[in-house]
Amino acid sequence: MSTNSMDSTPRSPLDIRLRNFLIVLVAIALSIGVVLGLRTQSSTASLSELAQQSVPLEVALSNQKPTMVEFYANWCTSCQAMAADIGALEGQYANQVNFVMLNVDNTNWLPEILRFRVDGIPHFVFMDRQGTAIANAIGEQPRSILAANLDALIADTPLPYAQVSGQTSTFSPSVTPKAAGDDPRSHGSQVVK
Repeated sequence: MSTNSMDSTPRSPLDIRLRNFLIVLVAIALSIGVVLGLRTQSSTASLSELAQQSVPLEVALSNQKPTMVEFYANWCTSCQAMAADIGALEGQYANQVNFVMLNVDNTNWLPEILRFRVDGIPHFVFMDRQGTAIANAIGEQPRSILAANLDALIADTPLPYAQVSGQTSTFSPSVTPKAAGDDPRSHGSQVVK
């Protein structure tokens, strides 16, 4: 004779409600635990967080430390893909190198965008201790290449991966041309300052 472990006695509506209430409480607690667990596991920095933590350009140009400037945009998928690596490098080299983040969508950086001829992002400019641009890298770069360049920058030796190009997001600075006359010598007056 087999015995059924299920009790066939009818349950009162209060027992059913209590059981359902406990199930809902457990489900809510588990959901909160999963959300908080996932939030603490994603330690990757966003571009906005990196930009807020970055050294202002004026400070970087005057504090006698080598500098890596990144031109980026929040919509740039290559920039987003590199954010975790940039955050890790910043944590590793922050005491030795300035990390500057310049958003190409901010028109305040137009002079720098034009000076460094930024036409694809991410665009990295490596500067020596005097603030002189000595090399650049354009596009998505492996962390190891950026780290090798930072090591050389700190040691004041030639950068092993200068002028490197990877996958980029196209960017065109918004420069409004002036009305140029028929004079062929007016070609330089097309850029608005």
